[in-house]
Amino acid sequence: MNRRRTLLLALPSLPLAAVGGKLLAQETVKARQNIEYRLIEPPQPVETGDKIEVVDFFWYGCPYCNQLSPFLEAWTKAKPTDVAVRRIPAILKDTWAPHARIYYTLELLNEAERLHTRVFYGYHVEELHMSKPDVMEQWAVRNGIEPHAGHGLTYDNVQPIAAIPQLAELNIGHYLVGEAVFVGLEESVRRMRELMDAAR
Repeated sequence: MNRRRTLLLALPSLPLAAVGGKLLAQETVKARQNIEYRLIEPPQPVETGDKIEVVDFFWYGCPYCNQLSPFLEAWTKAKPTDVAVRRIPAILKDTWAPHARIYYTLELLNEAERLHTRVFYGYHVEELHMSKPDVMEQWAVRNGIEPHAGHGLTYDNVQPIAAIPQLAELNIGHYLVGEAVFVGLEESVRRMRELMDAAR
């Protein structure tokens, strides 16, 4: 975090109005403090350096986030140059965590910009169960991502993951080395390979 900057909580420049349940474009109006936005005092550190930081807290399962998403994306593309937008997945309960992992995975792959709205579409329009690994693997492949898995895999949980046909690779080094302390490396790898082959 580079420096402190006052944050505006709202999207006062977003040229939208809710009319009859629909969002319609309108002229941009001047935002009023304590009505459309609130100053955070004292100013908090931001990750965007000299820019005003707008933070989008979202959950892929939220119908309101889904409805706002195309308008926020359009606003983001036309936003002022002194504004930076950050996305942070909300995790209000454990069942929301897989959706956060989806976003952070896309971010690590440098695919968040391209696929963020497609995740909303998959969840809300295609009605995909985006929390299920096999559904997410199929979605990833359809969207040009080669899926790999491995972190946290053990003898007890490897088979359902290895059974996913879209997986290009399983990386299980840490577990195998840990097990090798007790049974030897050759036996550790042999047992894991048997479980993986039986699942495929």
